[in-house]
Amino acid sequence: MIDFKDADLNYKKWIEPLLTVADLSGCHQNFTNIFTWSKIYHYRVAQVDGFLVVKGVMDDLPYYFYPAGSGNLMNVLQAMKQDAVSCGHEFVLAGLSPENVKQLNSLYPEQFEYREMRDSFDYVYFLDKLVSLAGNSLHSKRNYINRFKKENQDWAFEKITLDNLSDCWEMNKEWCKINPCDEGSIAEENCAVRRCFKNFTELGLEGGLIRLEGKVIAYTMGEKLNSDTYVIHVEKAFGYIPGAYQMINHEFAATIKEKYPDLVYVNREEDMGVEGLRKAKLSYHPDKMEEKYRGTYFQE
Repeated sequence: MIDFKDADLNYKKWIEPLLTVADLSGCHQNFTNIFTWSKIYHYRVAQVDGFLVVKGVMDDLPYYFYPAGSGNLMNVLQAMKQDAVSCGHEFVLAGLSPENVKQLNSLYPEQFEYREMRDSFDYVYFLDKLVSLAGNSLHSKRNYINRFKKENQDWAFEKITLDNLSDCWEMNKEWCKINPCDEGSIAEENCAVRRCFKNFTELGLEGGLIRLEGKVIAYTMGEKLNSDTYVIHVEKAFGYIPGAYQMINHEFAATIKEKYPDLVYVNREEDMGVEGLRKAKLSYHPDKMEEKYRGTYFQE
């Protein structure tokens, strides 16, 4: 049985190097997401033969992430399979990429049953496209930004620092009064967001905000995900202000491009099956979807 531990903030120092080596593209393969969502999905972590192994529970079903690291993958998977047997539950791997599935099929031919996890697909966009907003498909986004600038003269973009972080939290609380934060997936997300605020520096997060007449009306937080992708963990804006969401998206994309000129993509994470969120993310016409699958092992 694997000796799993709670996803403690102090484990970042050994977890992050393993994720960096693995260079995986799913937003769940990221320390911030593992840590901030650990209370919701009961994530626990362990290091097995040079790999990070994450175990969680969703809808009373225990599952594992695809191991992240380098070395003998088969040995780690066998240890995970034995852990499942010892704990008396099925051996289930969740958040599998098509590449993960291909590798599993080579190691365990016809021994896993796979199911698509559409609500967990990540929306991925070219960074340059989010900065330029070029093309007919993003014409409406440019219109919203132009309208915002025309109707609001006294606005400003700032990078998030410890000096203005509390202003963003106050805005977040007001946002929750407008958008019920105590129901379903929104309540779960708000729990994760709270942990981002409380551990902003320790997690190595970056962010930006928009002020209108001195008041924060939008903010966003993210970090570098892998060798070619930036991940956006949180984005909030007051929807009653036309163009607020488009402005924070665009201004922060420009900041990412300036700081990380070699990055190619922005991963804006999943929609969790929330209809409004799915519509909003599709409206930016993703350049690719980070597909995810659930693999359940069955005996030969």
